Amino acid sequence: MNYSHGEYIISTDKSILDIPYIQQYLTRSYWAEGIPVETVKRAVEGSLCFGVYHHDRQVGFARVVTDASTFAYLADVFIDEKHRSKGLSKWLMQIIMDHESLQGLRRFMLATRDAHGLYKQFGFTPLTNPERLMQIVVPDIYKKNKKA
Repeated sequence: MNYSHGEYIISTDKSILDIPYIQQYLTRSYWAEGIPVETVKRAVEGSLCFGVYHHDRQVGFARVVTDASTFAYLADVFIDEKHRSKGLSKWLMQIIMDHESLQGLRRFMLATRDAHGLYKQFGFTPLTNPERLMQIVVPDIYKKNKKA
């Protein structure tokens, strides 16, 4: 599915994603520093993906891990620095929130260090009962796996 907004397009077609570009961006991010391209490929295969394109060049990305019924987790959201301040992140979020596979979910989660204001606009709130949630976190996993 494709959505147009001026010179920009958002597509859910995984076959046109620029995996090397996505990996290069993510490997510099605070949440996926050093992520290998093979890991990005597997993550894309198992997710509902949204590519943002300016003409034919990818300039943004987001993916949602979901069962398309009860749960979704939003991850790896970014807009290239050169294309920010044009409303693209809000537009991307609106497309994601309106996607047919993400309707009627019991829980939709994400983690962010610095974009709370954006996500609040779409109904995301801090955890009401954080003591009920548990996690396994392996910081620097991609750096550790490189050494092995």
